Amino acid sequence: MEFRTVTTSLAPQAIGPYSQAIEVEGMLYVSGQIPLHPETGQMVEGGIVEQTKQVLRNLAQILTVGGSNLNYVVKTTIYMTDLSQFEEVNQLYAKAFGAHKPARSTVQVAALPKGR
Repeated sequence: MEFRTVTTSLAPQAIGPYSQAIEVEGMLYVSGQIPLHPETGQMVEGGIVEQTKQVLRNLAQILTVGGSNLNYVVKTTIYMTDLSQFEEVNQLYAKAFGAHKPARSTVQVAALPKGR
């Protein structure tokens, strides 16, 4: 099986031993993103709105470099540390994906990398 590693400086570099994305047999598998600014590697300032926008920008950049875009996403998983902010995330997600509605799971977790 052949695979291609996808990487871009337009999204944050991996903070562990993994790739931003891997393409296998025409399918692009994108690693999870947290709200890191690609140039600084630091968390974006602000609340859930700014953080969600940054995550979606990071994902879109990786997809673009991988030869895809949000319109071809099949499945997403959202991990949140506070589901009381779900509505804000959901609104931004709906705006980013438009009429395309991939399958999705959303779960609350105790913590995320880098404290978000």
